Amino acid sequence: MKNFQLTPKIFSFSRFEEFAEEFNIREGDLILTHEFLYKDFMKDLKAEFVFQEMYGAGEPSDEMVNRILFDLPKKEIRRIIAVGGGTVIDIAKLLVFDGITDVLDLFDRKVPFERKRELIIVPTTCGTGSEVTNISILELKSRKTKMGLAADELLADFAVLIPELMEGLPFKFFVSSSIDALIHAVESYVSPKSNHYTELFSVKAIEMIMSNYLKIIERGEDYRRELLMDFAVASNYAGIAFGNTGVGAVHAMSYPLGAAYHVPHGEANYQMFTEVFKAYSIKNPDGKIAGLNAVLADILNISGGQELYEELDRILGRLLAKKPLREFGMEKEEIVSFADRVIGSQQRLLANNYVPLSREDIIEIYEKLY
Repeated sequence: MKNFQLTPKIFSFSRFEEFAEEFNIREGDLILTHEFLYKDFMKDLKAEFVFQEMYGAGEPSDEMVNRILFDLPKKEIRRIIAVGGGTVIDIAKLLVFDGITDVLDLFDRKVPFERKRELIIVPTTCGTGSEVTNISILELKSRKTKMGLAADELLADFAVLIPELMEGLPFKFFVSSSIDALIHAVESYVSPKSNHYTELFSVKAIEMIMSNYLKIIERGEDYRRELLMDFAVASNYAGIAFGNTGVGAVHAMSYPLGAAYHVPHGEANYQMFTEVFKAYSIKNPDGKIAGLNAVLADILNISGGQELYEELDRILGRLLAKKPLREFGMEKEEIVSFADRVIGSQQRLLANNYVPLSREDIIEIYEKLY
């Protein structure tokens, strides 16, 4: 049984210009990014640029990717360089193939997965961990769902951490993205596929994120700028962990909310997080989750038990308020359809649950969050 894989070479730099010089960015490189990042860091580079926001806002979609594929420069592209958050990264992974005109052909595996280009990923948030995973997640608007495509051909050749790029991240997005990283780590820890190797990365990510949250609560939100490399590394650790184990019900249950009401990925996961883990703890408190709860209880300096997740909610709520699902626009009548959509389209993720959740369990969690 395969225990662990880490494919991208990981680099870190204090400043973007150091990265550009080390990697010799030049003609033949295509950089997928945002215009504001281009103006601040990249306008002097001799490369081709695509600004993601010109193709739509919000989560990445099949429509967005197909428009970018249509507009790709006709000249030869040697390297795809993603500089951005989850949307940019998920799209960039799909640009490593040549001759693709409809991204659904990849999701349906109708075309061969033949890499034609090198991939360099530079995350600008501290949450996705996608720079070290083999997954691209899109909203498939034509099918009214979100799906993940997992294939080793989507792995980056290089993952590059540059905290300077995260300095302008608004506090809300900093929190929602880093909570996403925390969820990656905790879901990885309790996954049936977790092992001694992945636990090392999961636990370290949890410790770094939670201990630094407590510092930010004590010293104020501006203090996060002193901790950006810590959060970038913790997100990377969490990505390494879940890239090997997968994530579970928290992510699976968040997808309908994101697809139907365009809730950002990290925030949608945040809404589901503690309620799913409360259900896990009730169903099997003595299994792998006992180790996770001990790690969290030690960081939070409490005894554990069900009050652990109440305390976790309280702490995370001081950074970002959690809202009832109805405040996003969800109707009560959608609870059952959301549950059925998760069961019908997210079996890849549900297979990674700590314990199985029945249809009734999933409906009950949505009802509690509604």
